[in-house]
Amino acid sequence: MSEVISAEQPATRRPWLVLAIMCIGFFMSLLDGSIVNVAVPTLIDSLDASYDQVLWVVDGYLLVFSVLLITTGRLGDIHGYRRLYVIGIIAFTVASALCGLAGSPAQLLAARALQGLGGALLFPQVISSILTIFPPRQRGRAFGLFGTIVGFAPVVGPVLGGFVLAHLSWRWIFFINVPIGIVTAVLALTFTPAMRSGRTHRLDLVGVALATAGLSGVVFGLIEGERYHWGTIAGPIGIPSVLGAGVALLVLFVLWQHRQREEPLMPLALFGARNFAVGNWVGFVFQLGMIGIMFVLVLYLQMARGYSALETGLVVLPHAVLTAAGSAYAGRLSDRFGGKYVLMAGMTLLAIGLLVLVAMIRPTSGVWSLLPGLTIIGIASGATFAPLQQATMDGVDPRLAGAASGVSSTTRQIGGVLGTAVLGVLLSARLSSTLRGEAEKRAGRLPEALRARFVDDSAAAGQRFRPLPVPDGLSPAATRLYERLTEDAFAAGFAGAMRTILVGCAVVLVVATGFCSLFGPRHGKPAAESARKRRAGTASRE
Repeated sequence: MSEVISAEQPATRRPWLVLAIMCIGFFMSLLDGSIVNVAVPTLIDSLDASYDQVLWVVDGYLLVFSVLLITTGRLGDIHGYRRLYVIGIIAFTVASALCGLAGSPAQLLAARALQGLGGALLFPQVISSILTIFPPRQRGRAFGLFGTIVGFAPVVGPVLGGFVLAHLSWRWIFFINVPIGIVTAVLALTFTPAMRSGRTHRLDLVGVALATAGLSGVVFGLIEGERYHWGTIAGPIGIPSVLGAGVALLVLFVLWQHRQREEPLMPLALFGARNFAVGNWVGFVFQLGMIGIMFVLVLYLQMARGYSALETGLVVLPHAVLTAAGSAYAGRLSDRFGGKYVLMAGMTLLAIGLLVLVAMIRPTSGVWSLLPGLTIIGIASGATFAPLQQATMDGVDPRLAGAASGVSSTTRQIGGVLGTAVLGVLLSARLSSTLRGEAEKRAGRLPEALRARFVDDSAAAGQRFRPLPVPDGLSPAATRLYERLTEDAFAAGFAGAMRTILVGCAVVLVVATGFCSLFGPRHGKPAAESARKRRAGTASRE
């Protein structure tokens, strides 16, 4: 099949149908990253698993998914985007069935790792296909659909997961993917063009080994750092040494790529494109600040306000709907004005929404108090995902679309994982401080023998993000008072810590907005604009 190198000579006459089909698998992979979170308590009881084992069911998916994106993006360039997408869908579907049939934590973890592999295979092919089947003047709208799913799927996951757990077995969280995956694979094989280069390629196996090992060390260290208190894991191996080894291997990977002139896994020429280099840095910083918004909001609603997972999902669902709608519209604006300016406006508005949320958060804040800030954040989020992707990919050679997609996706994933790790440390430290202060204000209402215990227990709750249980042996009246004061102190302390974290996120987003000024002029300006310039030039000559 002939090589597809330019979307000005379309690979298909139905690009929107092709994109819709590919976005189904993309949606499933994002959804599955969040839907399992609400099932953690159920999995502990059903599989007789420890808390750490179930956390690895969640983190194992993220680890495998994150470290393989560069490799799977390049594999799409080599073997074709449709082929990798279909293989990814099949792997994801088979893994979903195995997850549903798992009878032990080990079996479930192995199946989740296979799911992560499937997600990593299909994810970059969506972005690569947009660059291949859409001309530059339509990519903003195409990336708008991409941004809709990025913003919507993670919020729908807890809602759908809560509904399934309320009415069916936890196994249906995974089984639901099976028929959807089968239908999607058939549709992809029927309607999606091959989009494969006719040239002979080879895979940089040394690069694959270095990138995979290096990213594994960095991602593992960031995910597991808090659990091991950023210290020793076993014997001489600790989180700092794992992170250091990961960084060292990534440096070796970059040096190796510099030596590879023919078929590098990550062509360094990509970073010669100004917009791609700037876009990766902006994406990293943006994800670093963005990740904290939903993280602390969900913890606040569930731990401080006592909402269930399903109720929490329903609270943030309007935010997701606004993000989805805003992404579609922002894509059109990006086609008209350029992703750079829409992105800067979106991130500025996002920072304003965070500050509004900070002003409204109180220990007893309800949904209506949070609604103004969440509305602004939802609209602003929709004006960030699509423009960021469009601005980053502007000017990328379509023949390197897979490599570019894998690199940019990995950069944002690392930013998100790093943001989560840093946020966990900062939130825990700040929460311990605010909880101690709130407990000291209320300790005088307890009998003197319980005051020191109450203050210490309240401060310790900052390490677990939840109130500690009431001590045994108290009278019924003392138990009720202790429990009420504990809940009040935790809600007040969490609200104070949350305000600090959200202000920090707003500052990071303002920094990311400033970096957007480094984007260069966009390529492939809309046809209407080019036509106007031609007409103006003709008139001036006359």
